Amino acid sequence: MAEILDFKRTPEPLWREALGRKLRETREERGDRLVDVADRAGISVQYLSEIERGRKEPSSEMIAAVAGALGVDLADLLIGIAGQVRNLRASGHLRTGSQFHTSRPTGRPSGPVAMVGALMAA
Repeated sequence: MAEILDFKRTPEPLWREALGRKLRETREERGDRLVDVADRAGISVQYLSEIERGRKEPSSEMIAAVAGALGVDLADLLIGIAGQVRNLRASGHLRTGSQFHTSRPTGRPSGPVAMVGALMAA
């Protein structure tokens, strides 16, 4: 008989929040202003602000545009996000109420964050 796996774990942070946090961190490290990055990416300042705050779920084209405006390789951006999530998990912040909000049900991880985590583990 097959073993039943327990997938009742703390939910992962929402992808849009992890992405927004990393984009803002990268922009601030570079010393760029929101308006300058938005202009280079060809999007409005308001939309970029909403992305950084995790309020909007940007398309892959928008993510590529913002990453390009920041001079960041997409793979490096994804690895950075995976590292942040991993560090939060290791520090226990995902269990004790982190700065990430999760609205998805608990269970088996899915989506881009889980995919990048799987790539990092390989």
